[in-house]
This record gives sequence, C-alpha cells and structure tokens, in this order.
Amino acid sequence: MFGDIRPLSDSERLDWLRLIRSENVGPRTFLRLLERYGSAARALAELPELARRGGRARPIVVCPKSQAQAEMDAARNLGCTILAGCEPGYPRLLAATDDAPPVLYALGNASLLTKSMIAMVGARNASVNGRNLTRRMAAELGRDDLVVVSGLARGIDTAAHEGSLPSGTVAVMAGGLDVVYPPENQRLFDDVVAMGCAVSEMPPGTQPQASHFPRRNRIVSGMALGVVVVEANLKSGSLITARMAADQGREVFAVPGHPMDPRAQGPNDLIRHGATLTETAADVTRVVFDLLRRPLAEDRSVPFTTAPQAALDENLLARARALVLESLGPMPVAVDLLIRECQLSASVVSMVLLELELAGRLERLPGQQVALLAAG
Repeated sequence: MFGDIRPLSDSERLDWLRLIRSENVGPRTFLRLLERYGSAARALAELPELARRGGRARPIVVCPKSQAQAEMDAARNLGCTILAGCEPGYPRLLAATDDAPPVLYALGNASLLTKSMIAMVGARNASVNGRNLTRRMAAELGRDDLVVVSGLARGIDTAAHEGSLPSGTVAVMAGGLDVVYPPENQRLFDDVVAMGCAVSEMPPGTQPQASHFPRRNRIVSGMALGVVVVEANLKSGSLITARMAADQGREVFAVPGHPMDPRAQGPNDLIRHGATLTETAADVTRVVFDLLRRPLAEDRSVPFTTAPQAALDENLLARARALVLESLGPMPVAVDLLIRECQLSASVVSMVLLELELAGRLERLPGQQVALLAAG
C-alpha cells in the first residue's frame, strides 16, 4: 500500500518518478523506501548511503530530475494522465498488491480505472469459436457494469477488447503508450483510447521486450477482481497471468475445451486445480458480485499518513549485516525464516535487505523469499 489516498503536487510526482527510475529500485523496493522514509524526496537523498552500506563499490545511479521531467513532458505531450499509486484515480485493487507500479500512464478515459474490472486473457492463436465466445462474454460483462481489462495481444485479448468497447475497456501495454504491439492492432488501440483507456508503467517510446510481458500481466490481474482464461496451452503466458491472479488473491475463471485441442489444456488444468468452470458471463458475475459485497482489501477511505521510521542503531546494524550475509546464499530463503534464524527484529533485517538490494547484491523472489546474487 502507498499510504493515504491524496493527490500529489507536481514536485512530489516528479520525486516518485525519479525514485522508481533510479538504479536497483523496483516496485517492491520503492514501497519499502516509502515506508521507511515517509517521502520519495527523502528516500532519494538516502539512496547513495544505503547502497554504500550494502557493499556497493561504485555510486548508485539516481535518476536526474531533468530525465524524469523529460519523461513526464513526453507523456503529457501524448495526452496521458499521470497517476501515482497514492492518488485517487489509481486502480484501488492494483494499489493493494505488493509490486504495484508506483507510477502509471493512462491514455483515454482514466475514470474507468476506478471501476470494478474483470480480466480476460487467452491464446494468441485462438480458435474462431474461442474468439466469438470471448466477444460475447466481454459484451455481457460490460452490460453488467464490469470493465474488461486485457493486454491488446492477438487472439483472445483482441476479442475481449472488441466485445467490451461499447461499455469501456482497458488495455495494458507492455511498452510505451506510443508503441502499439502488435502493430496490426493499431486501429483497435485507437478505438480503445477513444472509447476506453490504455495504461502502461513504461516511459513513452519504450519498445516492448520479452521481459516486459510478465510485468504487464501482473498489472492486468492486479487491476481486476478475477481473471477469465478462455484458451491457452500449458506453456501460455495466460497461465502465468492466472497464477499471478491466484497469488494476488483474485478469482480465476476458466472456459473448458475439448481434450483434443491443445488450447484447452490450460483452462482444463486450471479447472482441475480449483478454477471456476465458466461457460457464460453469468458464471463470472455470480462470483464477482458476491466479492463486491466482501471487500478484497483494506479500506483506504480513511486516510493515514506514513511517518518516517525511527533511526536504527548503527552498531546493531553492523552486527546484523554480518549475521544476515552469513545466513544468505544463492538458494532462496524466506524472510520470516531469516528473521527467526538471525534472532533480529523485522525492522533491522528489513533495513539490511534494503541496503543489499540497492547495492545490487540481493534478489527478491515470489513467496517473500530472497537470495544473494553472485558478484558481477
């Protein structure tokens, strides 16, 4: 969580962008820095010393103010709305995830991001029947006042956006909002921006790379109450999205298919492992409308302010660094186990891990696990 819901000043928003664009600062590290120091400005000032204490030999690269300002200017020139994680227009469910992007760019009707969403994903080489079912289901979900979110990919994603255009749809992009991928979806992208909204955490001009798509997928699932998988083989990225959804506490829906069709293997396996068997939009809304009566996340309507945490004793930190480094290795270890084994407080271990992260010596892994990186 990013703290209290409030609009940022232009200078604060610039500090947020500078912090997330600084070396070795990812979404999880950003959040820990914000919790630790209370503001992005103070965290920026502390970055060089934190990295040095973590064992970094050369100075950490802090994003210059001019670079962040140029990125913001480019986004505004495109017509983008710039949303920080604590601001009122930022998707609430996404903000509650532990790796939410601190800054999102939105192009189109950004008010859709505050509505209840359902994600629809599936095979790029989707069948005719799969695409038709997706269009029909997306249209019905839209008529039930649910915003359909997907990734603008070929196949099922395309059909999901097409079906939900009249009610408003959200496309999450793997690159910058001025780089449409795949190129043949340029017209669809234009329609989405005109009738819905496109979002990205990437700077304008960013060409999508393979590593960007899993990051894109965690936004697709994080924004939604649940994810519907229509067609997907067992190695499909759609199953990665489904796993992310489950990890985020979202509902997973799967449309069954014929056992002889490889594109049915993914959804059928999800059903085998507990996903809701889904044939119509009603199968989705039956579950989702019940969820809407039971909040998924902490109520953020009552604002609170994150105060900077108290300074830790340097002698204690020095002993803690030695203990933590001795306990870490290339094999992942749970942070809770590390705290117990080192017999240190959570705040002390958290600070040591933060220093190691900023020094580029620590990797964060799913399941609250960490591992020491080999020296480069």
